[in-house]
Amino acid sequence: MSKVLLLNGSPHPHGCTATALEEMIRIFEEEGIETELIQVGIKDIRGCISCGQCSSKGKCVFDDLVNEVAEKFEKADGLVIGSPVYYGSPNGTLLSFLDRLFYSSPFSKHMKVGASVVSCRRGGNSASFDVLNKYFTISSMPVASSTYWNQVHGFTAEDVKKDLEGLQTMRNLARSMSFMIKAFSDAKEKYGYPALEQGTFTNFADGK
Repeated sequence: MSKVLLLNGSPHPHGCTATALEEMIRIFEEEGIETELIQVGIKDIRGCISCGQCSSKGKCVFDDLVNEVAEKFEKADGLVIGSPVYYGSPNGTLLSFLDRLFYSSPFSKHMKVGASVVSCRRGGNSASFDVLNKYFTISSMPVASSTYWNQVHGFTAEDVKKDLEGLQTMRNLARSMSFMIKAFSDAKEKYGYPALEQGTFTNFADGK
């Protein structure tokens, strides 16, 4: 069975972001996709210190939730990242977690399906949405889309439940993501995944 990991970057396990993710989980279950929701925002996660030890250890030198989730991420077919908006950006705890997760994990994320979900009372959603999507687009992960930007509005979970368009967007997002995961699985068997060139970095070493 295909599996999707959902990361809740909010420090409130039952708040606005959780409400959006729960709407997606319901659809994933209808589509026969296994899910696991992981609470990131309530953890004490330090940022990357650029020590480089992950290149030899195969995991982050700080052995916390990052390494635990990395093992699950490797086996998953998709990843949903949910975050509240803080000053026009995602939660700092979540960003520290994602920096370390994506940088320290040595396995390929190629063709794992990614989706980001953001929640705010009023503004800052689009900027936060853009930040989170960059983790996918630098990792050769196809990004799932919906019928509007993947966002919900509200100050409380009860507010979000009144955001009918936002919840509809979450449902359509989960359906699109489910379809992509199933289609990529079928295509892998029939065609194989597209080849990836590796190893060329911009450095202008010739000095010209």
